[in-house]
Amino acid sequence: MDQPVVIITGASSGIGAAAALTLGDAGYRVVLAARRMKRLTDLASRIRERGGDALPVQTDLSQADQVDHLVMKTLQVYGRIDILINNAGYGRLVWLDEQTAAAIQDQIQVNLISPILLTKAVLPRMISQGSGHIIQIASISSWVGLPTYSIYTAFKFGLRGFMESLSRELMGTGITVSVIYPGAVDTEFDQHAGVHWKITRVTPNWLLLPAEKVSRYILDAIQKKKKKIIVPGVMRLAIWANTIFPRAVSWVVSKYFYREDGKTVAWRDAQE
Repeated sequence: MDQPVVIITGASSGIGAAAALTLGDAGYRVVLAARRMKRLTDLASRIRERGGDALPVQTDLSQADQVDHLVMKTLQVYGRIDILINNAGYGRLVWLDEQTAAAIQDQIQVNLISPILLTKAVLPRMISQGSGHIIQIASISSWVGLPTYSIYTAFKFGLRGFMESLSRELMGTGITVSVIYPGAVDTEFDQHAGVHWKITRVTPNWLLLPAEKVSRYILDAIQKKKKKIIVPGVMRLAIWANTIFPRAVSWVVSKYFYREDGKTVAWRDAQE
């Protein structure tokens, strides 16, 4: 009962599922949250077979009542919440004029508002414990804006600002706030992004991160209380260049992105 309890959103695949296995192996009790219950129960079984403890909780993060239910269920079963990993997210990587108002609102709800609400929901317990850890899985898109990423970048930039302010709000409470900024990750993200570009270039294999590798960075952030992790390290150069030489970056980007009608823009570099 002394094993820390971790809530992981978006646990049915990709980074979330890999993190659940990694943390389960490391002795953490993991609460698996996502919409696809069959995947969650299968993952929970795998974790238990490996000697871990897991609780699957079907959760639609677009529904505020289900966010609250996730927290209450965790406390009901385990009586504590030590770590929250806000990982769930999706994006539609298409031109802004091709986005519907409903699609924009849903992306902002799931990717920005929901992690804020879930973080708010777990804070009272962590504050009363005098300890806790909030981890946000963000993206290099939290620093660099690209064509067709307008909405995706909006909520990623928003999460970066939210976490920076939160870390200052929680100083002295014993709660650690961390953000992990991966580059492109080999997950199901593109299958749900609605991408219909004419692709001219994909992320090189040497830059494409396996979800399992990102999960090890998550464990490292927990164990060493690291507040910011940018992976792979070469992405620091991209962030630096975008800050110091934004016009040069815009020129480079224009060479890779083009619409199917021949107007400028499109190459894949998505995560989650």
